[in-house]
Amino acid sequence: MRAVSIKTVLTIGCAMGALAAMPTAAAAQDQTADEGTSVTSAPADQVTSPGQTAIIVTGSRIKQDPTKSSLPLQVITTKDLTREGINSPEQLISFLSTNGNGADNLASNSDVTSGAQRGTNGLSAANLRGQGASSTLVLLNGRRVAAHGLTGSAVDVNQIPFAALERVEVLKDGASALYGTDAVGGVINFITRTDFEGVDLTGFTDITQEGDSPIYRLSGTVGYGNLAEQGFNIMASVSKSWNGILRGSDRDFVNGNQPNRGLSVDTRGTPIATMMANGANAFFAPNGSLLSGADLTIPGTTINANGGINVLDLPGGAGCDSFDGGMAYDHELWANDSAYYACAWDTGRAAILQQPLETLTYYGRATVALGQHQLSFEVTGSDADSSKQFSSNQYAGNTSTTPLYYPLNPLTEDTYNEIYNQLVEVFPDIAQNYGKPIAYRWRCTVCGPREYKTNTKTFRAGAFIEGPIGGDWDYRAGGSYAQSEATSVLGSGYSYRGVFSSTDRANSSGVPGAVRGSPDPRAPTAPGATDPGIIGLLNSGIINPFSIYQTPEALAALKAVSADGTVLYGGKYDVWQFDASVSGSLFQLPAGAVKLAAGVDYRREAYSFNGSPEAELDQPEIFNVAFDNVNALKEASRTVKAVYGELLIPVFDMLEVTAAGRLDDYSGFGTTFNPKFTAKFTPTDWLMFRGSYNTGFRVPNFNQIFNGVTESPNPGNTLVDPTTCPGGAVSSDPGCEAITPDTLTGGNLNLGPETSKQYSFGVVLTPSRYFSASVDYWSIAVDDTIGALTLTQLLDNIAYFPERVTRTNGIITQVDLRADNIGSRRTEGLEISLRGGADVGGGTLSVGMDGTYLLKKKEKFLPSAPYGDSLIGVFTFSGDLGLKWKHNAWINYTKDNVSLNFSQIYRDGYENQALPGIENGSVTRPDYNERVKAYIVYNASVSVDVDERFRITAGVKNVFNTDPPFAVTYDSNTGAGSSWEPRVADPRGRSFTMMAQMKF
Repeated sequence: MRAVSIKTVLTIGCAMGALAAMPTAAAAQDQTADEGTSVTSAPADQVTSPGQTAIIVTGSRIKQDPTKSSLPLQVITTKDLTREGINSPEQLISFLSTNGNGADNLASNSDVTSGAQRGTNGLSAANLRGQGASSTLVLLNGRRVAAHGLTGSAVDVNQIPFAALERVEVLKDGASALYGTDAVGGVINFITRTDFEGVDLTGFTDITQEGDSPIYRLSGTVGYGNLAEQGFNIMASVSKSWNGILRGSDRDFVNGNQPNRGLSVDTRGTPIATMMANGANAFFAPNGSLLSGADLTIPGTTINANGGINVLDLPGGAGCDSFDGGMAYDHELWANDSAYYACAWDTGRAAILQQPLETLTYYGRATVALGQHQLSFEVTGSDADSSKQFSSNQYAGNTSTTPLYYPLNPLTEDTYNEIYNQLVEVFPDIAQNYGKPIAYRWRCTVCGPREYKTNTKTFRAGAFIEGPIGGDWDYRAGGSYAQSEATSVLGSGYSYRGVFSSTDRANSSGVPGAVRGSPDPRAPTAPGATDPGIIGLLNSGIINPFSIYQTPEALAALKAVSADGTVLYGGKYDVWQFDASVSGSLFQLPAGAVKLAAGVDYRREAYSFNGSPEAELDQPEIFNVAFDNVNALKEASRTVKAVYGELLIPVFDMLEVTAAGRLDDYSGFGTTFNPKFTAKFTPTDWLMFRGSYNTGFRVPNFNQIFNGVTESPNPGNTLVDPTTCPGGAVSSDPGCEAITPDTLTGGNLNLGPETSKQYSFGVVLTPSRYFSASVDYWSIAVDDTIGALTLTQLLDNIAYFPERVTRTNGIITQVDLRADNIGSRRTEGLEISLRGGADVGGGTLSVGMDGTYLLKKKEKFLPSAPYGDSLIGVFTFSGDLGLKWKHNAWINYTKDNVSLNFSQIYRDGYENQALPGIENGSVTRPDYNERVKAYIVYNASVSVDVDERFRITAGVKNVFNTDPPFAVTYDSNTGAGSSWEPRVADPRGRSFTMMAQMKF
């Protein structure tokens, strides 16, 4: 019999453990949350709790027993967070099985990004059911917080005051009828403590096995006053956290040089320059370059080496791997024979896997009892500093905007002749060009990684009142103001260009005789250089691009043209809101009281984006910076006025129906009404059937409407014209030549709203108070989807978008990827939850699992177009990566003052990307995996209550030190990606956690 690994046993055991729990156990699982809250750590609809007080739960405005919800509501307590070593809202969001796999966390936004993702610096967002961050509603104590200042769309969950939390309620259902039209994917409601007394001090550390990328958090909460006895309560909480940097070069699994597995990097910008056959430039090389016009046919072949030549890769050369991160350019994988003698460089190792992040959050609340009424004041805020770092700048020489030419002069003579002699041995025809400068492409690793430093400040203040009206009727009302303001500045890696990159810039400069490609005297000139900026410095020969070592004078010269500290852009998002509601019983039916909740909402949202003064036409240009001046927006605002109602009808003892509706009036978009119907049928105490139907209406965010048009170049080599190359892969076949179209991105003033319909039905089993199980089917249909096509999506559907493609002499040279209502999306799945418990050895054993099974994920991009193939388990460069199955499972044993926990996180595998050579079948690689393996990690922890005031918890995350599975995620069109998937896996590896909590 084949041996079964311990990991296989644990996988099966953790996933099935809950099913094996004894329903006749003599004792219940531990149902008490930290601080004595009555909300259980299991999903609220799956564990009964006799005597449970009726409260308002997420998804309803009517007070009810949260353990008998007609909606799939998962409640997560601070005890659950401690059990899993979760130390931040971002980690919590990634932990949820119902959360999608989009580029919503700091790791997946740490590399080169394009389009709207450029504004995600420092942002971590939620993405329930894969519907996108803009379709997931994030609440704090049931009310909205401001969207991130740079994006103006998604909420940064790391602004939430984590130390003040009592619990988190995750509504796995649409809630547009109650909260607003953007609650399509679901709602996450972070709920803080409200009547805390005493002092609570907590310290947390999370250190990897390698001793790098540490995570620390210190927090303190104080509270005074008993509402029942003294009539008031005041509490305050403050927390400071630090995330240390983790670089790609610190982990062996980050390796773009794995040609046997079908992965290599498509860049010829290397720390040892790759020479190109660029022609003349009037200002720096009027007679052309060393390789231009020469016969570059590779001996014994018909291949022209005009795709780049690196002396390290020539016969007798030192080899491309002689410098850190270097590799031979894999011309077969990239179907680019012209780069036969080129080298490449592993850009993925230069990106950071865990962004350095320092966050301060604070929360304060004062509550006063005015008889039976409660008046409360709340203030919360955060201040976060993040650093996004990725591959150093590539200076791709050309004859106009980046005219790079290494000259022959007394400073460069030795290097020039050494390079020339190696070249002429292979390509003797270049002898006729001796003395002409060498055109090249170069990666400036000595400049440091490209870096964006972002500071984000948030603030929210509000006043709220609630109390009885008469009978069982009560009211709630409140008003608040929330703000998020973020600013990004350049760090290392950026320099002033030194030449005019466009005719517009030249014309507006005021420099006599200025034209595109000419020197820009407004840029700083480095010591020893005769021309300005980084171009002037490189063309002086002070920097040696054919060496990874530079002289102190060269390093000082680089510093002189650095743009470090330049403001990149900034934005601010404001929300003013007021709400009031009443609820109570209307009349009695035989099965119970008919209850009503009704309310009004008013909200004003405003967004501004300031671009960058340094990017104006009258300022010297900074090379390769994603300036967004074209998106500058003084301020745009909208108001939302709404009325809503919710009616709960106990039809008979076993059937309860709820009908809700909301009428929203959006300035600029008109009025929309969205209903919601829910029902639960309980034929016995241990069996419940439930279902819901609702609609949604989401308006575009400010960026999607008002962003300007940005034109971006494409450095890749993998795209073909699908109208001339049915195979879809670059090859030597006629019509299958590589194309490199520029892309247009930006907003659309004519965007309309997207609409959605969704429904769900499920069953809940509770055969005893010690066991529960639920399965819910859900379906979400979204039409007139707001978004932007990716370059690949547009080319794959080119027949439907002829107006978005521009051709020059029959070749695709530009594509329009601006935002639009681009079609429809259909998503279906199952949510599964299991809980069980039993008495074992004088203690309590509890087990559980939450899982999500994806049944359908399809898109189409026009009403007239058919739906494409299933996107479940299919790799995509952007958007949500639809994994078929995800679950979290755990086993917990508690006895006396000790609690032991072991858990499993499972993320299903998916179809791997294939680079062009493998895709078109021209090459095979022996270790290429068509499917990415499942990602499975295990966590363990132990908590000990030393006494009633002191608790200590120690844990191991990723017990078996499992690396993320190998995946081809490199994208030559942006230069991002590597050999693992940050949307799925945690790159840190095994780490050790310790938390100490003291209460007074």
